[in-house]
Amino acid sequence: MANRQEAELKIAVWQTEPVHDPREALQALGAAAARARTAGAEVLVTPEMFLGGYNIGPARCDALAGMSGELIDGLASIARAHGLALVAGLALPSEDRPWNGVIILSAKGEELHRYHKTHLYGDVDQTQFCAGESLSGVFELNGWAVGVAICYDIEFPELARTLALRGADILLVPTANMKPFDSVATRLVPARAEENAIFVAYANYVGVEGAFHYGGLSCICGPDGSDLARASDAAPDLLVAEARRDDLARSRTLQTHQNDRRTDLY
Repeated sequence: MANRQEAELKIAVWQTEPVHDPREALQALGAAAARARTAGAEVLVTPEMFLGGYNIGPARCDALAGMSGELIDGLASIARAHGLALVAGLALPSEDRPWNGVIILSAKGEELHRYHKTHLYGDVDQTQFCAGESLSGVFELNGWAVGVAICYDIEFPELARTLALRGADILLVPTANMKPFDSVATRLVPARAEENAIFVAYANYVGVEGAFHYGGLSCICGPDGSDLARASDAAPDLLVAEARRDDLARSRTLQTHQNDRRTDLY
């Protein structure tokens, strides 16, 4: 949990096409990190399974999980080189199938948190990965209380509400959402922000990967559900927006859902 109160946190969300060579993905991430830092961002969020791609098959996911130590070292080098916190999707090893994971690194390259996707979507997720066994923790990032979710996770209101009740001010969400499910980005993500009075940053792919045509529409939503930044459904983009504590306080004064819940009924 945050023990210091920074007034703003500048967030970058990177909408990009899948890159199947993880070392090439690291090179591309380094270039995106440089752009994000130039724009003043303090944290950069990538799409789901960014280091190697998402719809790639069980054998390739196993291979990527075996490389995770090397890839995390590469991420740490990028974070240190650019003075930028990173939220990066990658396969992580387990005793069975790999985890669909995300690593959060500080601007010094130190691991702050890792999370394994808990809600597996369809055959692709279920054949490639095993499900995580616990929700994200709520951890401090530059003085803000932050939680993470991965793609399908954010479609479950219980998950976002639980993290908000645990004190999260911001949810960071790597995703690989495909067409025709554009309403996730345009309706559900803003709703998760507004109903919990939190910021939500949602980083999606564009382009084609196997049978999947990714839908873009990456966004950073304010705690009133409004778009602070929104990408198109077709082109790579780097979004940057500022989370402000005064906006958080205003929304929590006007939106009283947490305090008004009837926990005696549900």
